[in-house]
Amino acid sequence: MSNSDQLNLFDDSSIAGNSEFSSLELIPKDPKIPIPSGTYETLETLTEHCQQCQRCELGQNRTHLVIHRGNPKASLMIVGEAPGQNEDEQGLPFVGKSGQLLDKILASVKLDSERDVYICNVNKCRPPGNRKPTSSEIDACKPYLLEQIRLVNPKIILLTGATAVQGILADKRGITKIRGQWFDWEGRFCMPIFHPAYLLRNPSREQGKPKWLMWQDIQEVRRKLDEIS
Repeated sequence: MSNSDQLNLFDDSSIAGNSEFSSLELIPKDPKIPIPSGTYETLETLTEHCQQCQRCELGQNRTHLVIHRGNPKASLMIVGEAPGQNEDEQGLPFVGKSGQLLDKILASVKLDSERDVYICNVNKCRPPGNRKPTSSEIDACKPYLLEQIRLVNPKIILLTGATAVQGILADKRGITKIRGQWFDWEGRFCMPIFHPAYLLRNPSREQGKPKWLMWQDIQEVRRKLDEIS
């Protein structure tokens, strides 16, 4: 492959008019071309790159990029699915009703969502109509998530819902079958948990119901966090 052919694989929008490269690296437009581990030195640089990203079609219709909120030095990371309408409008993950419930769940075990937790999503752009991201959209955005994990370096990762489980563990079992279990992923403790949106649709607190199960899970997370801290 010639040099010109190779260059065509990349987004040329970040090449300055004087033929000198800008401070940003070129981003592979083709989602099949990986973004290597160690590409980003900081979360700020990763965010700058994501703002120009067009590795899948979701980037064409976003209002805001949704990267993260919380403490980038936290030992606990929570990974969601993708932005919804509120998140797309505000540029922050988990800020709608699901996010409010998530904050309450964390507070129930004395965890502050801004101080004790780093929160992000598998996909950084909102899918149309809040549908689930496709496998190709997950794959296109996954390198950014992996870089976030590397840079934050959490000890525990909570995977909220099946899409987050698919994005990290590649486990296709239903969330009801694997929630509350610890998995070893890249030397980290990972636990699938119910997505807060699922709890909003299932408000019963009776024993064995989703909210009751979530209470068991978040207590176990608190115990594990205390154990390894």
